[in-house]
Amino acid sequence: MTADPQALRRALADQIAAQGSLTDPAWRSAVEAVPREAFLGPALYRPNGSTWEPVRRAEVGEEEWLRLANTNSTWVTQVEGLHATDATAPLSGAPTSSSTLPSLVVRMLEVAGVREGDRVLEIGTGTGYSTAVLCHRLGEANVTSVEYDPALAALAAERLRAAGYAPTLVVGDGLKGHKEGAEYDAVIATCAVRHIPPSWLFQLKDSGSITTTLSGWMLASGLVRLTLADDGTASGRFTGEHVSYMLARPHERPPGPDLFRHHGTIRPTCIDPALLQDWTAAFVAQLAAPSSERMASGDSVILRDTATGSQAWTEHTAAGHVVHQHGPLRLWDQVEDAVTVWQAAGAPDQSDFGLTVAPDLTQAVWIGNPDGPNLPIPA
Repeated sequence: MTADPQALRRALADQIAAQGSLTDPAWRSAVEAVPREAFLGPALYRPNGSTWEPVRRAEVGEEEWLRLANTNSTWVTQVEGLHATDATAPLSGAPTSSSTLPSLVVRMLEVAGVREGDRVLEIGTGTGYSTAVLCHRLGEANVTSVEYDPALAALAAERLRAAGYAPTLVVGDGLKGHKEGAEYDAVIATCAVRHIPPSWLFQLKDSGSITTTLSGWMLASGLVRLTLADDGTASGRFTGEHVSYMLARPHERPPGPDLFRHHGTIRPTCIDPALLQDWTAAFVAQLAAPSSERMASGDSVILRDTATGSQAWTEHTAAGHVVHQHGPLRLWDQVEDAVTVWQAAGAPDQSDFGLTVAPDLTQAVWIGNPDGPNLPIPA
């Protein structure tokens, strides 16, 4: 017996609801109505060891494809810029586009707090699935979505039209927003950013909101919702959830040379490098060394600054953990200083953190309250 797509979508909604989301019947209606399989195209990637294996709709059959589409899973659709449709064999590399697991799509929309009548600017059209969910709830006239990748944008536009949705679609840099459609009640980013783009603030209505994940090159992140106040300040708290998105393309780390570890100066560490496996501690470390990429974890943390080439790497010796630092920046000193401030505040969960963007566009993450310890974010 062929799988019933509507029954599969209801089962997906039940699964998401069991996790505590979909408390709003209007969002549940959207999940049950939007056919996710229509936005996956004819192929996707699934992990196979250290590679990504293309899976084709025609090969697995319609019933299995419907079941794959209607599971609460993230499906990678592009790796290193190559669409799954065009892949002829498994390949290695980093995903560059995906269909985010539906529960995360719903959670972002619930955190954003959008409701009927709101005009939304979505950053990152991707496959178009989340755009369709927004259209079902808000009406296509209230949805504008920006996609950086022209090929992805063309595919999403085609699939949205086929599914019966006609939002405003823009090809371009989502970090610049879309001023022609401003002002918006909400900006919702389905990609992560290293700092809040000023254009998002400028294109908001009074009391409008921005919902995004703040991330960086150490791959730590935090989900935050900011509200724009009358004085031009935007602020809000992080949810504390373990949520991550791919970085916006313009915020991706630049390519660097192969790593060659320099010994530099050596000293004992003041904190256990394994502490950076903690979600919040890693986020604090990333804020402390924002232009650094993290290349290893556990007892062997390796940091390399993309701007100066500075390095910090730790190792475990008979005498304990030591750190090697080389270059103009003392990266581990920066990390230790920030982590020590966090520990002195009681090592609170990320949900006790907040973010403020001042009217002069300076940005800082704070602990406890805006007057608490601050970690500035360079724009």
